[in-house]
This record gives sequence, C-alpha cells and structure tokens, in this order.
Amino acid sequence: MQRACSSGASRRRQVADGENMAIDERLDRLVERHEALSQSVELLTKDVRELGQRFGELGKYVGDVAEGTARLLHIAQIHEQPITRLEGGE
Repeated sequence: MQRACSSGASRRRQVADGENMAIDERLDRLVERHEALSQSVELLTKDVRELGQRFGELGKYVGDVAEGTARLLHIAQIHEQPITRLEGGE
C-alpha cells in the first residue's frame, strides 16, 4: 500500500511539474507575442508621424497651387476686358 501512495504522490508531482512547464511555455510565448506587438506598435507610430508630416507638406503644396490658380484667374479676368474690346465687344 505504501508503494501505491508514494507512486500516486510521485504522479501528482509529475503532473504538477508538467502543468508548470506548460504554464512557463505559455508565458514565454505570451512574452514573445507581447514584444512583437510592442515592436509593431512602435513601427506603426513612426509611420503615422511620417505620414502626418508628409500630409502637412502636401497641404502646404495644395495651398500654394490654389493661390497660384487664383492669381492666374485674376490675371485672366483682367486681360479678358481688353480682348473683348479688341474683338468688337463691349
């Protein structure tokens, strides 16, 4: 009978050790995943900042183009009156 008890205790210890090993392995995998996710977030944060900067530069460029277009429109309107007079209009 003693043997059965010690065998049972030994088996419980092995199961507990196996469970601990499984938990340790799962924790290791979780730590690896966490590190990978942290790196991904860092890279995404950097990309978003760069895109924000580029978007700001693009907005300035679009503003410059709009301003130039408005100037050209004004010049065209100024020159339209003399052209109309030369063509026999107003």
